Amino acid sequence: MTQVDTAEAGQGSPADTRAAGTGAGAPTAGTGGTWRARVRRAIRNGFRPGPWKRGPVLTALALLLGLFMLLHAKIPNRTGGLGSLVETFLPWFGLFVPVLLAGALWRRSASAVAALLLPVMVWLNLFGGLLGDKSHPGSDLTVASHNVGANNPDPTGTARDLVASGADVLALEEITPQAQGAYEKELAKAYPYHTVQGTVGLWSKLPLSHTQPVDIKMDYGPLGDTKPVEIKLTYTRALRTTVTTGHGPLAVYVAHLGSVRVNPRAGFWTDSRDRGAQALGKAIAADRNERVVLLGDLNGTMDDRAFAGITSQLRSVQDAAGDGFGFSWPAKFPVARIDQILVRGVEPKSSWLLPATGSDHLPVAAGISW
Repeated sequence: MTQVDTAEAGQGSPADTRAAGTGAGAPTAGTGGTWRARVRRAIRNGFRPGPWKRGPVLTALALLLGLFMLLHAKIPNRTGGLGSLVETFLPWFGLFVPVLLAGALWRRSASAVAALLLPVMVWLNLFGGLLGDKSHPGSDLTVASHNVGANNPDPTGTARDLVASGADVLALEEITPQAQGAYEKELAKAYPYHTVQGTVGLWSKLPLSHTQPVDIKMDYGPLGDTKPVEIKLTYTRALRTTVTTGHGPLAVYVAHLGSVRVNPRAGFWTDSRDRGAQALGKAIAADRNERVVLLGDLNGTMDDRAFAGITSQLRSVQDAAGDGFGFSWPAKFPVARIDQILVRGVEPKSSWLLPATGSDHLPVAAGISW
């Protein structure tokens, strides 16, 4: 009787009560919490863009790096030699790629990772060919070049190290009058033929002829020169000679172009070097010999536009037959290859660095063939 009265009174069963509570004007106990959670998610998503919208600064930096390397030849040189400065250290700009990649992964930015494809492809196009070993066994002649350093404390030991290289033709740059005798004495047995013109010289196992200095128009610039006074007064820093080989005459140039300097007034000062490179390029262009080798400290890399007059005529043995970048300066931690061997009319077979001596440069060597 009590149960019937309750039903008749409209109380209903517990199930009926729950069903009735789902209607429009009767929110459940969890509705308020769900609504607040949705608001929090919306706010959170508003401040957390998707992976393709994250890291806009990293994306822009990656694209700028790629364009910077791609268009390096367009960087003006009139303002403090900026273009030449960039091209001197151009391979090192690739180090920014892993830095930006780390930032992109930390930010989980898909757009920044995708943008990094541009500098990676540009860098590989410029320098990827230097990563592998392109040398080939066998050569007809081994040539070597070394800036022995005006302040070399052990010219005798340096000469002995160079003899041990087994080079057939050996070029030396920055020879001082005080050290010249030591080099001539130690190299005489291995190299019966030699010539010294100013501060450059060539030692050879094969006969030399038609030797003459080459005027490369030296200028020591706005800050003078840090070299000893005897180096300043000796303006002959390039020579040309003919090496007699079993395959015919080989014209050999030895050059030590002007130094470059970085200072607040002049920026990256390369005037003397650039004039020397132009004069040397003209001399090589006028040379009637089919086979030409250029050895020396050119105080610049072959990526630098200043050497266009030379690289348009000669091939770099390091680019053609080297293993790696072949950085030669400074000897303790090389960052650039400024000591060069370039050729015309002969085939580069191999290119390598010789062990360090008392100089601040590393010696460079190459095998060439007819």
